Amino acid sequence: MFVHKVDENLSLKLIELNDAERIFELTDQSRSYLREWLPWVDGTTKVEDSQEFIKICLKGYAENKSMNTVILFDGEIVGVAGFNSINWSNKTVQIGYWLAEGYQGKGIMTKTAKALTDYAFSRLHLNKVEIRAAVGNQKSRSVPARLGFVEEGIIRQAEWLYDHYTDHVVYGILANEWKEKQGKQ
Repeated sequence: MFVHKVDENLSLKLIELNDAERIFELTDQSRSYLREWLPWVDGTTKVEDSQEFIKICLKGYAENKSMNTVILFDGEIVGVAGFNSINWSNKTVQIGYWLAEGYQGKGIMTKTAKALTDYAFSRLHLNKVEIRAAVGNQKSRSVPARLGFVEEGIIRQAEWLYDHYTDHVVYGILANEWKEKQGKQ
């Protein structure tokens, strides 16, 4: 099983079916908070919905097309993050993430995104990492900005969010840029 220790308090673990209850619990507890930017929240009404999500994640992992992890903070699942899609032909990956409301503001997501970016470049030998976020989602947008990603542009009406379209900002960083930034730290 994949487990990646980020620091003494933070680890990433490959998502498993036995994580479904906790993931659903976090979704349910943070429902109104998560719903503002995530289109799947209303469709997640029972533990079985989280189980179906995990099955899709595990299928993507088995097919080498994605890798989703649970975020463990002090040993407890507090969110989900990973590679939503891996494009081996173009050597690119898209990182996606969400964190339960009560765990915001602790640097968890920035450390998580940094660890995933490091992993994409050092272990998977990819060339580009992208993070996309809704234009108005300042908390999510601040993560790639803090990590030195380049704001590459806006995809208009990129996502249907319950009753309206939302534009997405695309952030990207290349392997050579990441290596240079890490060398300066």
